[in-house]
Amino acid sequence: MSEPLLQVEDLEAAYGAVQVVWGVSLRVAEGQVVGMIGPNGAGKTTTLNVLAGLLPAKKGKVTLRGEDITRDPPHERAKHQISLIPEERQLWPRMTVEENLLMGSFPVNLRRKAAENLNRAYQMFPRLKERRAQLAGTLSGGEQQMCAIGRGLMADPLLLMLDEPSLGLAPMLVEEIFRFVREIAAQGVTILLAGQNANYTLQVSDYCYVMETGRITMAGPSAALRANDHVQRAYLGVAEENGKR
Repeated sequence: MSEPLLQVEDLEAAYGAVQVVWGVSLRVAEGQVVGMIGPNGAGKTTTLNVLAGLLPAKKGKVTLRGEDITRDPPHERAKHQISLIPEERQLWPRMTVEENLLMGSFPVNLRRKAAENLNRAYQMFPRLKERRAQLAGTLSGGEQQMCAIGRGLMADPLLLMLDEPSLGLAPMLVEEIFRFVREIAAQGVTILLAGQNANYTLQVSDYCYVMETGRITMAGPSAALRANDHVQRAYLGVAEENGKR
């Protein structure tokens, strides 16, 4: 197999004395959409935070294009064009939409492309252009998620990581957000997507990992996992629906 864009080997992470992630290994090939599904508290967010440098790895190794970045701080990973769209969006509510977007190009090596990437974000999210002078804290939940994704794209990412992008959104908005994920993937952006919404995550991803109690318990092509009995029972509700018929 060719060298992946991202490779994680035997990753462990903890919050103080409480260990949350045990021996997680995964690969993300360039141009691929890779999903991570699992229940709340499974360790998905913790894993992404370690990959973004927000939480130190207790053990293990993280490489990007063969370069060891395990100990790199968050600002160095941003220079490597690793972009995390965090759970609950975490926008600056008293800054405008455009100011929030431009913060995605804050690293010096990205500023020269800020205008080009801002135009790209506005093309994908016309509503953001309409509201560019509006305070981010006054946007609807769906618009805030668009702003968070747009800010992530401003980093011109080699690897875009999305943490629970559909959290707290109405069903119609969930469909819209995952449509944007498909569009971003079609542009050739490599994506690592963590979500409790297994149905959509499996639909948009090429390959997927199942994470339970801090460990990878299953992995495979997303189409194969959609047909797996355990995944259907635990995450897609197939058994419950069949039982009602």
